Amino acid sequence: MLDSKLFDHTLLKAFATKEDIVKLCAEAKKYNFKSVCVNPYWIPVAKEELKGSDVLVCTVIGFPLGANTIETKVFETKDAVAKGADECDIVINIGEAKAGNFDYIEKELKAFVEAAGKNVVTKVIIETCYLTDEEKKEACLAAKRAGATFVKTSTGFGTGGATVEDIALMRKTVGPEMGVKASGGVHHKAEVDALVKVGATRIGCSASVQCMEEDK
Repeated sequence: MLDSKLFDHTLLKAFATKEDIVKLCAEAKKYNFKSVCVNPYWIPVAKEELKGSDVLVCTVIGFPLGANTIETKVFETKDAVAKGADECDIVINIGEAKAGNFDYIEKELKAFVEAAGKNVVTKVIIETCYLTDEEKKEACLAAKRAGATFVKTSTGFGTGGATVEDIALMRKTVGPEMGVKASGGVHHKAEVDALVKVGATRIGCSASVQCMEEDK
């Protein structure tokens, strides 16, 4: 049986309307998902819709390219938390990761974790589709050193999403104490099972309802 609390029920499309967000929240309450993951603009709507439930509000920072300044990401994080975000998923500066500048990545992530505060779950999107295995490892280690709660595969807006190989690599790199979130291209229960088997502790997907229905 799938644990419904594995899922961050996600809607990050640019054209999502308030009506879409309300529907997302209703589904999250019905299936008892861990959170809804929405763009920052929709945090207050999600917060209102989820009142009285234990479904959390997750949002994204520096999304989807990761190419904002540290100052912008810090402001965005503080603003998201002030508006009610329980969890924040940040996109690293992928260009700096490709250049091997992991001191910068660590500095950026430390500022993010500090801005989020100790009551907010912090997830670091490394966008695996653009990185070599060595770069994936270095990005995960930077996230770990910065004190983030999770490492996460993908935005869902890159050239690829979560793979079993990447989750296994990320889990091996960060050890048992950090969370590992698989996101991007997850549509079926069988995929969820395979990702969990190699170490995923959270699944970000828009097909969460479909996965739960397949599990019945």
